[in-house]
Amino acid sequence: MKMSFTLGAAPHRLMFLAGTLQALLAMGFWMSVMGVRAGLWPATAWPLFAALPPAWWHAEVMLAGVLGFFICGFILTAGPRWQGQGDLPPTRYLPAFGLLAGGALGVWLALVLPWLLAPSLFLASSGLAVVAITLAGVARQPAAGHEHIACASLALTLGAAGLALLATFALNILDAGAARLGIGLLLWGFVLPIFLVVTHRMLPFFTGSALTGYVARRPSWALRLLLIASLGHGALDGLGLIFWRGGVDLSAALTALYLSWCWWDARVPGQRMLLVLHGAFAWVGLAFLLFASESAASTLRPGLFGLAPLHALTLGYCSAMLVGMASRVVLGHSGRPIVAEGTMWWAFWLMQVTALLRVASDLLAAPLLPWLASGCWLVAFGGWVWHYAPLLWQPRRDGRPG
Repeated sequence: MKMSFTLGAAPHRLMFLAGTLQALLAMGFWMSVMGVRAGLWPATAWPLFAALPPAWWHAEVMLAGVLGFFICGFILTAGPRWQGQGDLPPTRYLPAFGLLAGGALGVWLALVLPWLLAPSLFLASSGLAVVAITLAGVARQPAAGHEHIACASLALTLGAAGLALLATFALNILDAGAARLGIGLLLWGFVLPIFLVVTHRMLPFFTGSALTGYVARRPSWALRLLLIASLGHGALDGLGLIFWRGGVDLSAALTALYLSWCWWDARVPGQRMLLVLHGAFAWVGLAFLLFASESAASTLRPGLFGLAPLHALTLGYCSAMLVGMASRVVLGHSGRPIVAEGTMWWAFWLMQVTALLRVASDLLAAPLLPWLASGCWLVAFGGWVWHYAPLLWQPRRDGRPG
């Protein structure tokens, strides 16, 4: 009873715990799929994959079912504080959690009962919509600025729309184009914009909190350009205009590299926690440079880069930033010192190895490397979960609520 009360005491507790379970299950499952593709063992005939490509299922589970929980947990915990408000009461986030959890469970059951996929996706879509509405209400409250919280609310709305499109495809109402658009919205309209908003809001703040005399700069034009570039990339990609996407990708790369330079301080390497966050963000510039190179080569060598740019973004940036940001939230909201101890430090570096392996697997066309990358990700995140997950159901060490 005490554990259940503690888990419901703050949005990040339940959401992060669900996200960790989803992550371990999803990557373990995907590692088995990668093993089949590498010829290590025979395939399992999952009924759902007769109608839905495994890669689409993987994309939905990782973007909405894993990162979606962490995003909602973080933004529902931090968002009200950005606006100078108190913590949200459980009635403002437990219904959303119930919808998201029900949807996530249904997507897993759909592997053997495909008819469950559409209602499960609609459930998850409703969960994101509830969080978006909650944040919109928070954004209306008086505060110094509304841009970050408003952008987060809009991104959650686009994520809900993406899941709804996937659900209509599962019902055979719309064709495969709608499913691809839905997955595109989940990445380019939901996950990446939220990560960029959180990074723009928190990375300068965290750096300034740790380094005396550091001047935190958050150029609004840079965030707006990156958000427009994310949406533009997704739209042009969905239309198949890969070559014309190059200008968007290059502008995003240069903007991200500028922010990396703008936020850097020579003292960052002396602070492990800061180095993790800055190192993760550096992948954004690199990933968009790869996307721009892919666009330039698309007319002569289409598909030359494979999924290398995508995994540079999702593994190099999103997974590594997840380790850093989630660690800060779990430590800070459990009344513990915010320091990058050994588990978090090694999890970050193993995520870097994972990203390099997955990028190399596409550039070198090495079929065994995706399986190795999946295993490396599991070891990295599994170690993180072993150390940090218990803090989610333990009361705060300082006796404060939350």
